[in-house]
Amino acid sequence: MRRTLIAAAVVLALLAAAVGGFAAWGLNAYRAEPAPLGEALALPGVRTEIADDAVVLTPADGGDGTGVVFYPGARVEAEAYAASWAPIVQDTGVTVVIPRMPLNFAVLDPDRADEAAAAHGEGVDRWYLGGHSLGGAMAASHAGGDPDLAPAGLVLWGSYATEGAGLADRDDLRVLSVSGSEDALSDPATIEANGPHLPADAESVEIDGMNHAQFGAYGDQSGDGTARISDTDARGALAEAVTAFLAQDPGQGRD
Repeated sequence: MRRTLIAAAVVLALLAAAVGGFAAWGLNAYRAEPAPLGEALALPGVRTEIADDAVVLTPADGGDGTGVVFYPGARVEAEAYAASWAPIVQDTGVTVVIPRMPLNFAVLDPDRADEAAAAHGEGVDRWYLGGHSLGGAMAASHAGGDPDLAPAGLVLWGSYATEGAGLADRDDLRVLSVSGSEDALSDPATIEANGPHLPADAESVEIDGMNHAQFGAYGDQSGDGTARISDTDARGALAEAVTAFLAQDPGQGRD
């Protein structure tokens, strides 16, 4: 009996250590680079709120009623995507909500979009979901469920939907998938192979020279490819692709 109790105690201790180690690893996130974040915060025409539950970017003129809930990649803090989204907000008039995730993993709360939209969606009546890497996969999964916000579309950055998301036969969902040619974590071949899991009319854009980490502004990422273009050029090409996609939305009222 005593040996059984000792064995059980050892197992529980190992489990607690594993859980604690995972939590510490998740909380040791990739942080936003100060300079790009500062530029985003100073961008004319965009108000950026850094809240406890999300980073929210809104047009200074109030916007056009369109919003995007965007899930960060695994172990990447929400602020790291402000530099990428700020110029898009300025040019299109969309509101962007980047929710914080438990332990910085969207997989631990794939339905966070509903809560984020309810908390920060004042004035928004048309929503898109989106995300980077694992965050994009979780956003796709949420879009394929029964979300409260009834998304008009999906924006994937260095990411893809799985077959389980159930999006392939959807004809009511506009989809943009952006990949980077030098992305070694969500490489273009893998994204292309998973393309059939998206609606048939999904739009795909590959940015030549861009790697995985350049979808945000958080420095180098382990296992990534070597970029052949600058961070500024990568974010510029990304903004151009997303802006063009959103501008084609029949429900988007920005002049």
